[in-house]
Formats: sequence, structure tokens, C-alpha cells
Amino acid sequence: MKDDLGREYAGSAARRVVSLVPSITEAVALAAPELLVGATEYCTHPAGMSVPRVGGSKYPDVAAVLDCRPDLVLANAEENRREDVEALEAAGIAVWVCFPVDVPSALDSAARMFRYALRLPEPDWIERARQAWAEPSPVTRRAVIPIWRRPWMVLGAGTFAGDVLHRLGVANVFASAEEPYPKVTLEQIREAEPDLMVLPDEPYRFTERDGPESFAPIPSSLVTGRLLTWHGPSLADAREVLETELRRTIG
Repeated sequence: MKDDLGREYAGSAARRVVSLVPSITEAVALAAPELLVGATEYCTHPAGMSVPRVGGSKYPDVAAVLDCRPDLVLANAEENRREDVEALEAAGIAVWVCFPVDVPSALDSAARMFRYALRLPEPDWIERARQAWAEPSPVTRRAVIPIWRRPWMVLGAGTFAGDVLHRLGVANVFASAEEPYPKVTLEQIREAEPDLMVLPDEPYRFTERDGPESFAPIPSSLVTGRLLTWHGPSLADAREVLETELRRTIG
């Protein structure tokens, strides 16, 4: 039994789970809400979830996590810091680390987590998502995908969101960058000659009045950031919704 980093997992069947990853929190809360005893402030789904909060994903309050008395903490190699994982393990807590880099690995990762870390049946959303994403669309657009402004930051190399867009027929102009989220200038964006800007509403909340004006006359498509970046139950419906959102701009 190994997590996504190939680390041996020797934990028993979990009875008290803290999740440090919003998409994983949603997956556990929908499948076995009685197991979830803690989550981050950014774990917003499912709506109305009432569990103790343990800080943010990048900077969780380790003491607050321990106060939840978990026998398992679910983490992500990109969203969570190694030092926090090591601190939890030093305190005797089992930690399962996920690290999906594309849609197929996200679904495989979720299936392993449910089977080995949670000892639960595979939720039906995983198979529905496999079917929804089985056939990638042909690439017809070249886009830049900003994720922040002041300074401008964009999707770069090897990101989950970049793979999602590629499967929707949108190639990331900065996919060959040396890092996942490079800082760029407006001049660099224009020099890359994209034919589309894809503006998600998280982590930076781009809106019709905040973002598109910076790139005109390049068309901008506003999309739901959660559906672009979360690797949990939202994947079952993400393709249909994102295609609809993109179609409003690119036809």
C-alpha cells in the first residue's frame, strides 16, 4: 500500500480523518462524512459542511490538526508543505499524500486513497469521471491561463489544470516554462500570441470587470476555477460545464 509519492502506508482503517486538501475533503465528506473531523478554511464543499477548521492548506495549524485526534491526515504534495507532513508523522499520525498531475492520475489516485487509506468502496463519481474524460478533444486553441495578478502569474509546465484544458482542446502557451506557475509580464503574454485568455475565479477571482480589460483585444473566457483545478468529485461534471463556459467565448 503506497501513496502517490511511493511511500509505504501502514495505517489501519481510518476512523478520524483530517483533510488538508479541498478536493479530497469534498470526496471524503460525500462518501463517509462521519469520518471527517477536521478540514482547512479553504475546504468549501460540500456546502454546509460543519467540521473544525485547522488553518490553510499551505500553512495548516499543526497543533489544531493534532487537537482533532486524527488517525489519518490526507495531504497533497503540491498544496501542503513537507515540514508539516513530517511534523504530523513525527507526532505518530499516519499521512497519505496525493499528487495527481493529470486527469487519469487524479482518478487513479482517488481510487487508491479510498481503497488503501480509507478502506472504503470506490465512489461512483470516479467511474463517471473516467467516462466523461475518456476521449480528449482535438486542440483548436492556444491560451494563456493567468492565476494571479500583481504580479501576473500563469499556468506553466506540468500542471493538473493545464492537462484539463488540453483535454478540452485548449493548449497552454506557457506549458514549456521551467516552473508550474511562472511570473510573466503583459508584454510576454502578448508576445506569446495566444488566441484566447482563460480566466478562472480562483485562486485569484477574475471577473468580467477585473481581468479581461488587461488583454483586449484577445478574447477572454471566464471559467469556474474549482472545476479546473480540483481533482475530486467535481471531475464527474467538470468537462460538461467547462466546455459550456469556453463555448460562450470561442463557439
